Amino acid sequence: MSDANWESRHDGLIDQQIRAAQARGEFDDLPGFGKPLADETAPYRPDWWLNQVVEREGAGTHVVPLPLALRKLADELRAGAQKMSSEAEVRAAVADYAERAAKARLMPQVGRGVVLPMLDADEIVAGWRERRTRQAR
Repeated sequence: MSDANWESRHDGLIDQQIRAAQARGEFDDLPGFGKPLADETAPYRPDWWLNQVVEREGAGTHVVPLPLALRKLADELRAGAQKMSSEAEVRAAVADYAERAAKARLMPQVGRGVVLPMLDADEIVAGWRERRTRQAR
């Protein structure tokens, strides 16, 4: 039997099985029915399934290891504390970070270590005041 002949018989068998499954209703009520397909223009990512889990579960930043989340928070406090409305709020945020970072430093880290910086509340407040003054002009 030639390869082309075998392929056509094989394709016919697959089509026959699909039609039989459709007749039995095996494709009815599948998850994702009526929803758009994934964006085919997006580049392929090997962790595509992880993004779907995060989106489906609404996990957001909870997926990020604690040291990385705290490092990001420290960077945001140093660069963007102007989003806060009062000096007391800025100081409270720095104190909360310091407490959480102290606890995280005591925990064993998996993988590459992440350095959690010490933040000086006075420096963060001074930066906050300076940015607010610049924005007010």
